[in-house]
Amino acid sequence: MKLEDVIQKPMITEKAAVRKEMANEYFFFVDAAANKNLIRLAVEKMFKVKVVAVHTMNTHGKLKRVGKYMGRRPSWKKAIVTLKEGNSIKIFEGA
Repeated sequence: MKLEDVIQKPMITEKAAVRKEMANEYFFFVDAAANKNLIRLAVEKMFKVKVVAVHTMNTHGKLKRVGKYMGRRPSWKKAIVTLKEGNSIKIFEGA
């Protein structure tokens, strides 16, 4: 797996914004096969920052119904990356 494929997109929510301000933590959607070491290397390489900790969680897709048919949304993996004090990622800062 290439490091460019590990981070899929940033997760921009109200909770993520609060955690960014309070604890310098950033949320990402990541590849389901990625482990904490790969996520750490990918973030450090892509954004030129120092990562202190990485927490991951697998989220199962919700069951959804359309008429009489049941389906499931895709499952995904979330990573919470804590950066060293003083580091930040510019894509979360806004334009």
